[in-house]
Amino acid sequence: MSMPGSNTFPSSECPADECQWADIGVNLTDRQFAEDREAVLQRAREAGVTRLLLTGTNVEESRQAVALCQRYPNQGLFCTAGLHPHSARFCNDDVLSELRELLEQPAVAAAGEMGLDFNRDFSPRPDQENAFEAQLALAVDHGKPVFLHQRDAHDRFLPILKAWRDRLPAVVVHCFTDQRRPLFDYLDLDCFIGITGWVCDERRGRELAELVPHIPGNRLLLETDAPYLLPRDLPEPPAKKRRNEPCLLPWIGARVATLRGETTQALAQQTLANTLAFLQRDWPAALTHTTPAHP
Repeated sequence: MSMPGSNTFPSSECPADECQWADIGVNLTDRQFAEDREAVLQRAREAGVTRLLLTGTNVEESRQAVALCQRYPNQGLFCTAGLHPHSARFCNDDVLSELRELLEQPAVAAAGEMGLDFNRDFSPRPDQENAFEAQLALAVDHGKPVFLHQRDAHDRFLPILKAWRDRLPAVVVHCFTDQRRPLFDYLDLDCFIGITGWVCDERRGRELAELVPHIPGNRLLLETDAPYLLPRDLPEPPAKKRRNEPCLLPWIGARVATLRGETTQALAQQTLANTLAFLQRDWPAALTHTTPAHP
């Protein structure tokens, strides 16, 4: 498979004109993309990544994600709106009111990123739990699927999610890197599981690689989490040093397909169908050529 600078794909992989991919986790508002977002979107199209779900991790980034969806209306972009657990200490009535307004925007397809992160504890754990539940309530009120984050917090995350699950239209546990028991706990709740380039890391991703074949086909979603989690096994460097981007999703997909004993094309088709099922809406693919809606 070619890397970001090329428009061609070897025949051993799924050609971009035969596969369409959906990347359900792209931090396109990140400053690492400030100078070349249009080029990033173009490389994604050329790689067959025709639908991108942009991640909102606080009110300002969620607004920026909405603005990008509006700026590039034909690029297959939707976004989320939420407050990451790292920022849960800032959650208050004003923040929740702003998130409520954002969830009413047509570009916002899911609530989040929300959840618990007890690995870094950038926010006190009680604040994280309160912000998580408050955002789940917003998602229920707006009938939105949820985009969830969990790290080293499964024992508290699971009962909170269980209490709300029946009222939520759909759930994805984003960037899953946990162990077997959490995986099956989430599958028992009919959650989607987001897999990233972590699975391409021969050191840290070994346990995840062993679990990937056990994810039911209709529960699997793919994401880059760009600009983070650059796959370690790329044969050539990316367009920008050490930066992940959506055009690398097919590389991750090919690794996942190999682990599952599937063809890359079948995996692309299945995960695209799963993405549409998660968001429960029509999602037109990116056009081949487009211009911004405004400067």
